[in-house]
Amino acid sequence: MAEKKNMWSKLKDTFKKDEAPKTKSKKLSPKEQATKDGEPYVEVLSMEIDHNDPNNGAFELDWNDKFVANLIRAGYQGKTDADIVDNWFKAVCQNVVMENWEQDQADPTKRTQTKDLGDGRSEKS
Repeated sequence: MAEKKNMWSKLKDTFKKDEAPKTKSKKLSPKEQATKDGEPYVEVLSMEIDHNDPNNGAFELDWNDKFVANLIRAGYQGKTDADIVDNWFKAVCQNVVMENWEQDQADPTKRTQTKDLGDGRSEKS
């Protein structure tokens, strides 16, 4: 009897419904996840500096369509998505420069001072 039961189990196992193979869920990149979630995405991928002239360099950016749409809604313009993002990035850089300049101007030790010397002459220090 035990032998028949064992055979029946083996037979039943052979005709078992094939289970759907489990697919490995591919981990989405941050950009893919943001796009899937309908969120804006921008990232600095790389930065290059001219070693002979460290004042010159370049940034490589990556973005999704939602980010560009937000920039357009905010008033940024350009012929291509890259132009729009470039205009935004320039504005960000200008804001950083202006903020630093304003902080320098607020520091009394760094402010340019003008002294009237008379006869239409002045001294700047």
